[in-house]
Formats: sequence, C-alpha cells, structure tokens
Amino acid sequence: MHQFLQNHIPKHAFSGVINLLDGEKVSVKVKSERKTKHGDYRKKANGDIQITINANLNPYRFLITLLHEIAHLKAFNAYGRVIKPHGIEWKYTFKTIMLPFLRPQIFPSELLPLLANHFKNPKASSDTDVNLALALKQFDPKTDKSYIFEIPIHTIFEIYNGKRFKKGKKRIKRYECIELKTGRVYLFNPNAEVNVITT
Repeated sequence: MHQFLQNHIPKHAFSGVINLLDGEKVSVKVKSERKTKHGDYRKKANGDIQITINANLNPYRFLITLLHEIAHLKAFNAYGRVIKPHGIEWKYTFKTIMLPFLRPQIFPSELLPLLANHFKNPKASSDTDVNLALALKQFDPKTDKSYIFEIPIHTIFEIYNGKRFKKGKKRIKRYECIELKTGRVYLFNPNAEVNVITT
C-alpha cells in the first residue's frame, strides 16, 4: 500500500514506517511543494484520514515530517481529538515513535546529536530549530538563495511570492524586516531562504 515511500525516505527507515502505518486507516500522499508547510494531517468530512508530504523534501526531512504527521494520528487515536495538535500528548507520541529511527543507519552522524537535542522537546515545526533546520538543508539541492541570517542589515530581498523586504535588526530569535510596498514589519526566522536584490 505504501511502497512508494521507499523512493522518499532512507531505505533503513522503510520497515519501521510501514510498521507504524500497519492497521491504520490512513492514506499517505505526496504533494507538490507548498511554501507554508512541509506536511499535513487532516480528517476529511467523510471521516477519511489523510497525510500529505511535500515531494521536494530531502529523505531526512521527508522522514521527520512523515513521522510528525503519523504522531498526530497516533496521539488522536490514543488520547482523543480534544487534545491540542502540538500539545504534550503529541510531543510524547512524536518522541516515542522517533526514538527507534535515531540511529546512524538512517540519519547521517552529523544530524544525530541535533535530532537528539530537538526531540527533548519537539516543536510544531523543525524549521523553528535553527541549528537542525540549517543542518537538514545541507542535504537539499543547491540553490542561489541566501539565508536571512547571513545577509547584511538593510539588504533588499525578495521571497517566494514576489514581495520585497529590507532586512532590519534582530529581535531575540527572529529578524524584523520591512515590506517595501506597505511599510509593514514582518518577523523572519534566521534560516528563511530569500533572493537578494541589493545589498
């Protein structure tokens, strides 16, 4: 049923993923890239449960995202649908199902300590863990984009939807950037990828 997943995740993770999905009434689908999320879990109006994952993810990010969404399924099954989507029940479930996958046969050695640290208290998105997100991006195809944290202050840059911004000062974790057209201030994660226009 889920044989296609072999093309998207590390080969030594496949049997573990299939075991997690065995007996579950859920469809897993691969979607074209969505800029605002890597994956999605939802219960449709007819009661069917669907997990979708972006097709453009590297195998390690794909696996993490898939397990993130499976953790939603398992947590709702175990605790009921009244729990918070990324609350303590989901965190516990995600940590529990992730643990058997944290081994060198599946993840590169440089990712393992970052993953171990992240899963002490997993977040709603691995992108908010800057160190882990940057490490994972090393396995993506190379692009001519830059990270927010590495471009100089006052740099003009463009994001995926064509909007242009000027980089401002850093708050505690994120950067204030002014949208040129409206003057509104937006906060960007340090590892957001952008196209530099002028520096």
